[in-house]
Amino acid sequence: MKYDKLALFAGGVLFGTAGIAVLASREAKKVYTACTAAVLRGKDAVMDCYETLKENCEDIVADAEDLNEMRYAEDAAMELEAA
Repeated sequence: MKYDKLALFAGGVLFGTAGIAVLASREAKKVYTACTAAVLRGKDAVMDCYETLKENCEDIVADAEDLNEMRYAEDAAMELEAA
């Protein structure tokens, strides 16, 4: 039983060492680079969508402020007529 545990430990160390070598290889670095590039493209797409949404919200707020100004002017005019 002791040899089984020792063999499992040794296998884990060997597998871990081989795994580190695979993860540090050129092919793995190419995969990491491609994945990072895809994430950056996704970030750019999200930021473009955010900018469009922000501009639309600013337009809506400006239109709402104009509408309120017109209503306030109409209310003031009605008060002058009533007086």
